[in-house]
Amino acid sequence: MPSLKDYRRRITSVKSTRQITRAMKLVAASKLRKAQERILEMRPYAYRIGDMIAELARDADPHDHPLLARREPKRTLVLVLTSDRGLAGAFNANINKHAAHWAEEHAAERDHIELHIVGKKGRDFFRSRALKIGHVHTNVLPDVDLGKAAGIGRMLVAAYIEGDYDEVILVYNEFKSAIAQLPRAERLLPMQPDDHDKVPDVIVTPSSDTLFEPTKAAVLDALLPLHVNIQIFRALLESVASEMGARMTAMEAASKNASELLGKLELQYNRARQAAITTELMEITAGSEAL
Repeated sequence: MPSLKDYRRRITSVKSTRQITRAMKLVAASKLRKAQERILEMRPYAYRIGDMIAELARDADPHDHPLLARREPKRTLVLVLTSDRGLAGAFNANINKHAAHWAEEHAAERDHIELHIVGKKGRDFFRSRALKIGHVHTNVLPDVDLGKAAGIGRMLVAAYIEGDYDEVILVYNEFKSAIAQLPRAERLLPMQPDDHDKVPDVIVTPSSDTLFEPTKAAVLDALLPLHVNIQIFRALLESVASEMGARMTAMEAASKNASELLGKLELQYNRARQAAITTELMEITAGSEAL
């Protein structure tokens, strides 16, 4: 049976843990509000660029634009967005399993699947798997900006144009709410008009009277690389909001569990203390009667 000193040590440890989880919950809640504002501001812009490209691409010859040219998908690059830190519930596990399941499901149709990973948790997960890992980008989610997204986008665009890969798949957590994040796998390249029509809550509005200067082809050439960067940036913002929501929920559950455990330990401590006092009283009484 644990001694009173052991109970006191465990109670102090649980109180310290609860204090840490409560602080982490507050920090995550504060970051979640900012991340949610950023993603809500970003979504309309990202979707509208997709609308414009979808409209322009319908009248364009795919062979004139390398990022529109559809090839038989024999070599696939999968960009997986995870985080560098844990303690975020199932945030990293869900997206890693979703990416692994996608790769396993499509492995028979492709000759080569390579992963480019954002975040240390994805790197650690796939390190022991049979899938090939290419570039690993770290320290991205803690401070997301368009420059980092554009750096990843330029690398993907260059590899696709050079023919290293026939398609690029983006796997990330889409933010729904603080308690709901949806793993998604979307084709980033090649961009096809019918892909954007399938995006939920997005309405493509035809605008046949729009004038393009200098030409539609020139505008499309400028928008396609920008579209790749913007979609990666949006997915990174989605991941940040999802991570903060998952961490806030996980830390709230951890704090609740710590409070429940603390109550049980205090009850056990009081019982053990009462038993010790009763034993001492019985020994004193017995000693008194012996004298």
